[in-house]
Amino acid sequence: MYTLAQTNECIHAFCTCKHMHIHMYRRLCSLFLLLCCRCSLTPGPASPPSSEDVTSHSQHILPIVLVLSLLVLIIALLVWYFLRLKNQRKAVVTTVDKKIPNGILEEQEQQTVVLLPRSPSASKTYFPIPVDHLEEEQRLRSADDGKLFREEYNSLPGGNAQGTYEEANKDDNKEKNRYPNILPYDHSRVVLTQLDGNPSSDYVNASYIDGYTEKNKFIAAQGPKEDTVADFWRTIWEQKVATVVMLTNLKERKEDKCYQYWPDQGCWSYGNVRVAVEDFTVLVDYTIRKFCIQHVFLMPVTVFSACVCTPRLVTQLHFTSWPDFGVPFSPIGMLKFLKKVKVVNPPFAGPIVVHCSAGVGRTGTFIVIDAMIDMMHAEQKVDVFGCVAKIREQRSQLVQTDMQYSFIYQALLEYFLYGDTELDVSSLEGHLHKLHNTFANGDRVGLEEEFKKLTNMRIMKENMRMGNLPANMKKNRVLQIIPYDFNRVILSMRRGQEFTDYVNASFIDGYRQKDYFIATQGPLTHTVEDFWRMVWEWKCHSIVMLTELQEREQDKCCQYLPAEDSVTYGDYTVELKGDTLCDTFSLRDLVLTFVPEKQTRVIRHFHFHGWPEIGIPAEGKGMIDIIASVQRQQQQSGNHPIVVHCSAGAGRTGTFIALSNILERVKAEGLLDVFQTVKSLRMQRPHMVQTVEQYDFCYRVVQDFVDIFSDYANFK
Repeated sequence: MYTLAQTNECIHAFCTCKHMHIHMYRRLCSLFLLLCCRCSLTPGPASPPSSEDVTSHSQHILPIVLVLSLLVLIIALLVWYFLRLKNQRKAVVTTVDKKIPNGILEEQEQQTVVLLPRSPSASKTYFPIPVDHLEEEQRLRSADDGKLFREEYNSLPGGNAQGTYEEANKDDNKEKNRYPNILPYDHSRVVLTQLDGNPSSDYVNASYIDGYTEKNKFIAAQGPKEDTVADFWRTIWEQKVATVVMLTNLKERKEDKCYQYWPDQGCWSYGNVRVAVEDFTVLVDYTIRKFCIQHVFLMPVTVFSACVCTPRLVTQLHFTSWPDFGVPFSPIGMLKFLKKVKVVNPPFAGPIVVHCSAGVGRTGTFIVIDAMIDMMHAEQKVDVFGCVAKIREQRSQLVQTDMQYSFIYQALLEYFLYGDTELDVSSLEGHLHKLHNTFANGDRVGLEEEFKKLTNMRIMKENMRMGNLPANMKKNRVLQIIPYDFNRVILSMRRGQEFTDYVNASFIDGYRQKDYFIATQGPLTHTVEDFWRMVWEWKCHSIVMLTELQEREQDKCCQYLPAEDSVTYGDYTVELKGDTLCDTFSLRDLVLTFVPEKQTRVIRHFHFHGWPEIGIPAEGKGMIDIIASVQRQQQQSGNHPIVVHCSAGAGRTGTFIALSNILERVKAEGLLDVFQTVKSLRMQRPHMVQTVEQYDFCYRVVQDFVDIFSDYANFK
């Protein structure tokens, strides 16, 4: 039997220990039943109550009534608490548990874009930053895993408080939206001409967005759906658009992000707009497609059934290097892409159409970088916070994550620190003269200063974990030159042998193709089989060797080729089929056999002899010749990765790869950017292009190429 004191003890325990609420609920129910029994049942024989019993009974009634009332109140509170807990759990499931990696929710009927929760400090304001403070501000915001970046981003307004979505929410228009919670405001939406008097035919999920000073510089749009492609092309025609910026791939992680709204070849009609492919160019970070578009007016059935307008040229720049998760590793590719957009877009054209999938995240990021670079030039300061807040008045949720927000700052800092280092080949000679001379007025932009910016780049030792494992350390020729984990060449793991997937080699991007090169060290005696295993597993057909086996009586590379006939290294046999000596390099034809399966592959080995251990080749023609020869071999063998090595796989290796990429661009565009080319290589493997002499050699070879091939003829 519970006493009143015990009852109070139970109630106090319930109030102070939320983890015991179920247990206490059961105890209180038991107590309730016992008290009820005590009120109605008394022990002993059935006899009339005495006056003493009545008095005693009446004395217990008041406390019992009070306790029962308290119990009823507690039970009511418990019911309310459990209902609230149930609703909270339901909300958590719909907004978190069903979240998939790219930030899109999988709903049963329609996908929605996750809208990140706003910070309670949403009223906080951030002021413009002078450009000479940008580096320090970036460093401060990046500390503690970007804590201040998150705070700043979460302080942004989500959108226009007075904005309405009446047109987007009309029944006839709802199916035109890719995501039901990413809609254009009524006041800033793109309005199309109505077709056949249909009021809903003027709707497309697209919004006008201002640039730094230019009103309606952009149209931010969702990636077209299959049933909205005709509206998309109608937008381009009616708005006199000449440039389309695409920032998503058609599929990412097997999810449809955007319908392919252009033909691969030939001509195709989308509604009243006819689209014909004129040309396309595939580069490592983006693809350029050119279309000729015409508007066809359908006429009544007469002698002529249609009237065709004057055709227009539309250029689509499709950025393909935005990863499925997060943001690009480096802003270099995006800045090159943005400059190309600015160059391609003709003056007096209509707005630039920018789209990703939803038309808010990557789209907003691109627009803000463009506006802030313009502001940087005009005012020597940037206002990222103010810019994002301003454009969200025109389309909600532009710049969708704090990572995208941080990436904007990275891109602006990159641009401020290094500027635009791109050159037209016609200005190369003057630039070289400037690099090799110091000016009396103190405006010194010398070669050493330019190269010093590269050597100041931080080597990311935290991203070299695999190469620094004790089991792998002995496989490295030089302990300072170890591949980064994110782009190292991975071999197949041998059964029962841990760490056999490691080789000191890095994938390096080419001018047109990702992972076009494999930069590696000269094999050690105990890594020769790994070297050939790498060549076999990655289907390589070309090997470029830039060192001698010995230089100044020091071993630089193990003998991994047969001097004659054949030699076997573990599971691989290498047979020499031919050996030709050219002016500055040897050309060897090899047959590589994978012994367990008796499969063979033809390999061509290019061994450059004109590179001394210290210094650079005497002239550039030999390097131009070997690069041309490797290019011809690649075209014939299918463009699998080219293995390039010197001794450590950084100095000469980096110079060869840099020159290959630079000369490819000179041939294709008549442009070069030695600084950014080398900087990009150093972000992929440490110490690529190791000395200022090698850096200078890159410039000199390009000048030699221009002098020899003044028409920029392709290597053929």
